[in-house]
Amino acid sequence: MLADSTKDAIRAAYARLKEGLPGFRARASQGRMIAEVAKALASAGGVAVIEAPTGTGKSMAYLIAGHEVARFQKKKLLIATATVALQEQLVQRDIPLYLQLNEREAKVALAKGRGRYLCPRNLLMAANSIHDAQMGLAGFEADLLLWSKPPQPRDKQSLAKLRDAFDRGEWNGDMDSAPEPVSDLLRPMITTSAGGCTGRKCGQFMNCPFFAARRAVDDADIIVANQDLVLADLTMPGDDDSWGGVILPRPDETLYIFDEGHHVPGKAIDRGAAEVFMTATVRQLSRLGRQVHAAYSLTDKERLGKLALDQGDEKLQELSNTLEELEKDIRLAWLPDPAEAEPMYRGSLGQLPEPWVEHARMLDLLTGEVQRWLTAVRRAVVEMTDGGPTQEALSRELGIALERIGRQAACWRAWSGDDPDNAPPLARWVTQGADQQLVCHASAVSAAGLLRNVLWNNASGVVMTSATLSAGGNFRGFADAVGLPDDAVTLSLPSPFDLATQARLEVPAMHTLPDAREAHAEEISTWLADHLDWDAGNLVLFTSRAKLDRVLQKLPIAQVRKVRAQGSLGKSQLVAEHCADIEAGKGSTLFGLASFGEGLDLPGKFCETVVITQLPFAVPTDPVGATYAEWLESRGRNPFIEVSVPEATRLLTQYCGRLIRSETDHGRIVLLDRRVVTKRYGSGMLRALPPFERVIERTA
Repeated sequence: MLADSTKDAIRAAYARLKEGLPGFRARASQGRMIAEVAKALASAGGVAVIEAPTGTGKSMAYLIAGHEVARFQKKKLLIATATVALQEQLVQRDIPLYLQLNEREAKVALAKGRGRYLCPRNLLMAANSIHDAQMGLAGFEADLLLWSKPPQPRDKQSLAKLRDAFDRGEWNGDMDSAPEPVSDLLRPMITTSAGGCTGRKCGQFMNCPFFAARRAVDDADIIVANQDLVLADLTMPGDDDSWGGVILPRPDETLYIFDEGHHVPGKAIDRGAAEVFMTATVRQLSRLGRQVHAAYSLTDKERLGKLALDQGDEKLQELSNTLEELEKDIRLAWLPDPAEAEPMYRGSLGQLPEPWVEHARMLDLLTGEVQRWLTAVRRAVVEMTDGGPTQEALSRELGIALERIGRQAACWRAWSGDDPDNAPPLARWVTQGADQQLVCHASAVSAAGLLRNVLWNNASGVVMTSATLSAGGNFRGFADAVGLPDDAVTLSLPSPFDLATQARLEVPAMHTLPDAREAHAEEISTWLADHLDWDAGNLVLFTSRAKLDRVLQKLPIAQVRKVRAQGSLGKSQLVAEHCADIEAGKGSTLFGLASFGEGLDLPGKFCETVVITQLPFAVPTDPVGATYAEWLESRGRNPFIEVSVPEATRLLTQYCGRLIRSETDHGRIVLLDRRVVTKRYGSGMLRALPPFERVIERTA
């Protein structure tokens, strides 16, 4: 229940925002959002899902309501976002502005996963590995820390500059603000995972950026975190058979705001996904054997985890043999089509051949035994008092091995377990990579069950918000995807912009549909060449890299020179160069995939036309989506209408949202996919889009 004192504080905060923010414009939708966020968070276990279009001012809305409720209830406010850019915007701009305008004091912390922080110990080891190689030195650590390929001069230079900046105190170890570019080769070498961290046992503990950030989180009133970290915490077993509160504050002491909430279902599903690279796993087990031998030698123990060394060797060998037997059975039963670029075997409704399941049961058992034994081995190494540098290196490597074993155990548990009767099955499948390696996969197909267990039933209060959560105001698809409680509030706010006069939606008279791939690509390139203003700022969105490349190949060379295609440079650099050319009056067009269809802010002249080449339906071969679709069909439901169309509609709305970013923006959206006109579902998709002026050309 929202107390009168809290209501008064919220009203006062909003009034100070109106008075103190230059150029502030009162918007009814922002006021409505403040009220609904406050009501949801003030109710025990309250939940609200709020669709707030661009321009609503949602960040300030949930800050005003969320912080005042958290203050009166003496709870933490945790804001979870999907992008680093929004996290930094909140921490560096929005939250300080809110606190300043309201003369409030609050401790604010930015929380990220370990992989986004420098590991000083690994930085030192990486630098030493280059030095030792140059000096011709070799030893135990050299065997533990090997470059996956020879470092390039730029990697050596980056490593030296990063170390110098950190040692001088000029860099705090946040990888997102690294003073030097960090290559894909170098990054995993100078960061670490939980398994590779020895905590207080590490000689660099007091100097560690990750633990410095964690100490700030423990002391904070407002925490800004990425959604992956929040979901990771929520899925960790806590005290008293509860979930969460291991990395971040306890859920029952926390008010959650999930901004960009449309990402939550996919990220929650990814949390439970598991895969095993068969050949690599066998190779890693051989390496693990050498590490375990080193552990027995270092600790001078005859038995660790109730096993003598030779017994442990037997367990590792049995596990390796069983993996090879499963791989043999898969290759005998499944002959991939050589014409397929990414061959895949998927079990219908998640069911696999029984011989595979039998091997999985044995692998589940063996992996569990190895996991328990390896835990005891690592504990013995960590607890040593005089092991020196070798102890620390070995602890790290055994921790990483334990993480791998844990992921393998999750896969075999999923492959061998039974699915519940009244819930979707797990997706189970096998792929073959370009190197002919088999990969075994398993994943949940819905986040609903997981989120019911770890979030809705545990949190003090939750608000999810985004510009696109519904399909034209219908939240059923999102509610099903996240397992939304029946008493949750759902609200779709109107856009504060006059979209009917600011933007026009055009559907040209195309003669081909996307399923005619080559012909459609040809017609797209012709339309772009003839009808796009190449001297202006444009954004062209594709659903596949292949079609983007085909269209680019077919464009006249003069126009190709004005295109910046995703993948040619980093996203931020592409956008910066695009904006620079527009400012210089040269004209520039961005070609992008799905990631350019959301979170890209190109106001005014930087984007006057958005071209959507194809309706963004999910790839039909996606094993997770395909398994879920089969399950819906088995229950007499229509997955295309219930899932595919609403999700494509949401994405289409998201893509359209790239055009109008302020009250002064004008432009057009062009949809080069006639299915919105020719298919029955198309009219519903058009109705669900914002109220742009419609121009639908007739075909001859």
